[in-house]
Amino acid sequence: MITFLLSVVILILGFIFYGSFVERVFGPDNRKTAAFKSEDNVDYIPMPLWRVYLIQLLNIAGTGPIFGALSGAVFGPIVYLWIVFGCILAGGVHDYLCGMLSERENGASVSELVGKYLGKKMAVVMRVFSVILLIMCGVVFTEGPAALLALITPNVLDTKHWLVIVMIYYFIAVFVPIDKIIGKIYPIFAISLIFMAIGVSGAMLFNPDFHMPELWNNFSNQHPSLPWWPFMLITVACGAISGFHATQSPLMARCIQKEKHGRKVFYGAMITEGIIALVWAAAGVTCYETREALQASGMSSSTVYDICMRTMGSVGGIIALLGVVVCPISSGDTAYRSARLTIADWFKIDQSKWKNRILITILLLGTGIVISNLDYSIVWRYFSFSNQTLATIVLWAEAVYLSNAKKNYLIALIPAVFMTAVTTTYFLIAEECLKWIGLSYEAGVRSGIGIAICTLASFMLYRTNKRGLVKSLKSYIFRK
Repeated sequence: MITFLLSVVILILGFIFYGSFVERVFGPDNRKTAAFKSEDNVDYIPMPLWRVYLIQLLNIAGTGPIFGALSGAVFGPIVYLWIVFGCILAGGVHDYLCGMLSERENGASVSELVGKYLGKKMAVVMRVFSVILLIMCGVVFTEGPAALLALITPNVLDTKHWLVIVMIYYFIAVFVPIDKIIGKIYPIFAISLIFMAIGVSGAMLFNPDFHMPELWNNFSNQHPSLPWWPFMLITVACGAISGFHATQSPLMARCIQKEKHGRKVFYGAMITEGIIALVWAAAGVTCYETREALQASGMSSSTVYDICMRTMGSVGGIIALLGVVVCPISSGDTAYRSARLTIADWFKIDQSKWKNRILITILLLGTGIVISNLDYSIVWRYFSFSNQTLATIVLWAEAVYLSNAKKNYLIALIPAVFMTAVTTTYFLIAEECLKWIGLSYEAGVRSGIGIAICTLASFMLYRTNKRGLVKSLKSYIFRK
């Protein structure tokens, strides 16, 4: 209990102090925001702070901080450390700088931002990478809710019928102005997600039947088969740092009324998501006696339902149903919307014209329907890795921006180097990747590669400080 409460307090203090420090480094001012400069009543629409914050929270959260945190809980209470410090030092910085850079570039999508600071070749890579990732998100967040709804209505509608219904909703939500559907219902669903976390955490704290384990009594990796490095850092994505957030932040960068709202919207939503992830990680280590039992549950919708029923009874079952159905759908429609905007930015297609929006929306949803009929399980196995790789690239772009602006680029560079080590190590040692590169899946090899990557990353950091960030990037990574 003490560990959990202390972790929540640190996250809040992180927002107050480190978030303020990051804000000062960036330097928001009173300039006219993109919402007013390019107002089109479709994607660029000024909205009040509270609404933008709640929409941003649901955009980046969905079921990510639930399922990711439950999967991370299999490693034991040490997952708290990654959620807390990853969120404050990496995720919050990543989201805030991405959102604010997008705002400064008139709401540009993440691929355009990366292209500006890391070169045209990286822009092309990011455009393709982002669109594929977003479509895959949309596909997965279509099939899951549809299958669950089919279980509720077995004699009326099956999975295929619900897939059609969900896709129709996606078409409407992606096509119409952002304030018509997303702007109206997302704040309600975001509040539901928060209350869901409050209910689960309240039961664990005040119900004597639950005994929350303390970190100091369980300061070890408890996963039955995997090392925490780098698997835990890849598994818990949305609760600590997530590249998917970089695709979502430009949506709200086009809607904030003041630059000084950025810390509350972008950094604040990340901290809130971290707290939600912390709640579900705590639920995972508290509601299941062993990590093997938690792993056996599948960390799926049924696990969420089971935890809610244990902690909140029948009311919890209803809330869980809302969460595991609505949250993924909310992530799916904004994924497709972000893909639309990425393509529009890529090919300079005016989105104020409804015919252009319809054309891109049909193209994206049609691609999603085709993919949903294929066996993409192998591809999706790499989603978390791809997600963290995207975050790593965005952090490097942010570090270059800060360096060019002669600001404290270390706030982005240090997490960029760290995440480079994490993602590269994962690629080299994950079991499915080893089949490609022909390495033995032995502990010694695994540790040796991890140490080598960290050593190289540290050397790059040292050289960067000596020679300047941009010059080092060109020398080591982005040579033209």
